Amino acid sequence: MGSFARRIVGSLALASALAPVPDARAAEGGLSFYVEGQAVPLGGIVPPPGLYFDSTTYFYSAKIGGNRQTQIGGNVIADAKVNLVADFVTALWVTPVNVLGGDLAFAFVMPFGEPAVRAGVLVNGPLVNQLVGRPVGIGVSDRDFNPGDPIVSATLGWHSGNWHWKLAGVLSIPAGAYEPGQLSNVALNRYIGDISAAATYLDPVHGYELSAAAGFTVNGTNPSTRYNTGDEFHIDVSASKYLSKEVSVGVIASHYQQLTGDSGPGARLGPFKGRTTAVGGTIGVTGEFGKIPVTARIKVLREVEVENRFQGTIGFFQVSFPLWVAPPKAAPEPRPLATKS
Repeated sequence: MGSFARRIVGSLALASALAPVPDARAAEGGLSFYVEGQAVPLGGIVPPPGLYFDSTTYFYSAKIGGNRQTQIGGNVIADAKVNLVADFVTALWVTPVNVLGGDLAFAFVMPFGEPAVRAGVLVNGPLVNQLVGRPVGIGVSDRDFNPGDPIVSATLGWHSGNWHWKLAGVLSIPAGAYEPGQLSNVALNRYIGDISAAATYLDPVHGYELSAAAGFTVNGTNPSTRYNTGDEFHIDVSASKYLSKEVSVGVIASHYQQLTGDSGPGARLGPFKGRTTAVGGTIGVTGEFGKIPVTARIKVLREVEVENRFQGTIGFFQVSFPLWVAPPKAAPEPRPLATKS
């Protein structure tokens, strides 16, 4: 890999190895573990061995109107709006270990956020019991800063010329500050597994990038609400152009489809299978602070053709940089030619 490509993938390490995963979105709450557009650009790249840091701020402003209902925290609500700001702090360790010819990497993500949820109509659920003496059908709102569920991942990445591809497994552990019966939670309070594959073509000479990433999400049961979210499929694609070594622009398209319906005693609205497509763009800027390459990236996507989900605008603001990168292996010294005396 050339110096230009190494600089790009090093400073964008976490974007290519593990995207942030925000709070629950037809899935319980009309939302999902996976967020559209999070895996691209550079989705198939695992950076050189080293330790990397990433902070991604996630913005989501959406609503589910037209008297349509959804469930959050065991509550059945309608005409709901959500405004979420959350930060996902990620540490990525790309080990020097090779497995099946691929680079092995591990990541840890810790989310924090403050979802602001307002429902025009509260139909049923735990909040009704808290509002003793008040009629069902009133408007309610909830806003609270709280930590989400920790997330761990393992990745194997391969490289061949301008081609890069990887396999990744992600596990969300229900250990966050989940408040049963409330609307404002970053934690999902259920085990979630996600398996994905991604590939990237990166031409460092002409500055073109093409990426695709697809995966499946398997959801456990939320014991507090007894709600079992169905399994899901997601796919992201991107195309970017590097205008210079420092600046890139690109387009992103994403599709989410729930494959199996929701179930369990807590699924009061039935299977509630959801889908959505989102389209948008991205701009990335790379610079050096001291001798450390730092990349800032903005992504904005708009959800379209939505079914049984909130519909709105997604935003990411990401800052990534390496804490330590292993020096390249020195080339072996040439062996002297043996001569006969």
